Amino acid sequence: MDDARPRASSTVENYLKAIYSLEQKRDGELVPLGLLAESLGVTAGTATTMAKRLHNSGLVHYESRAGVRLNPPGEELALDVLRRHRLVELFLVEVLDFDWGEVHEEAEVLEHTISQRLIEKIDRKLGYPKLDPHGDPIPDASGKYTARNLVPLSDCEPGTVRIARITDQSPEFLKFLEKQGLIPGTTLEVIKRDEVADLIQVQPEGRDKLQVGFTAAQKIHITVDD
Repeated sequence: MDDARPRASSTVENYLKAIYSLEQKRDGELVPLGLLAESLGVTAGTATTMAKRLHNSGLVHYESRAGVRLNPPGEELALDVLRRHRLVELFLVEVLDFDWGEVHEEAEVLEHTISQRLIEKIDRKLGYPKLDPHGDPIPDASGKYTARNLVPLSDCEPGTVRIARITDQSPEFLKFLEKQGLIPGTTLEVIKRDEVADLIQVQPEGRDKLQVGFTAAQKIHITVDD
């Protein structure tokens, strides 16, 4: 996106980014306004008011009592925000030695203020990366990225898999994963699933066996073909 083009407000960008993220989990269905409000930490009334504004501006399609979905211009803006956010996260980790559990909050601020020129330089400096530190895909300058077929660790049967993405980026959860060696790129052996106890036993490469609860394992996405 050209820096000469006026940028949307940080509030609008946050709404578009949240709608995009929720859409990815709903297979294209409308995002209920209650779910959107919960995601952003606002009241349902506030979310409804903003949804109507975004609808009037052509960024989203809004249906009363049903929800919202992004229109193409809204999706373009949402992907641009995600690109800025994820490139900033990776830059903070790779160049400035931030811990991967610290960068989400920093990127939440910087994504709204960083210039397109600087983002392009960061992208080039990092070698045009495809993934951020948590395994989230980084859209390219045209908003495209390669989709991967990932499944939660909680759904895995015994066998060898590779961790590809972490969906919970809270510092506490990331610290737990790092301590256990459960980070993107790690190969691990799924030994046993215990559905009665809601536990899955795994062994990261070069480490001892451990048990992970299904709730945590749902936030660890894996691939068998990376």
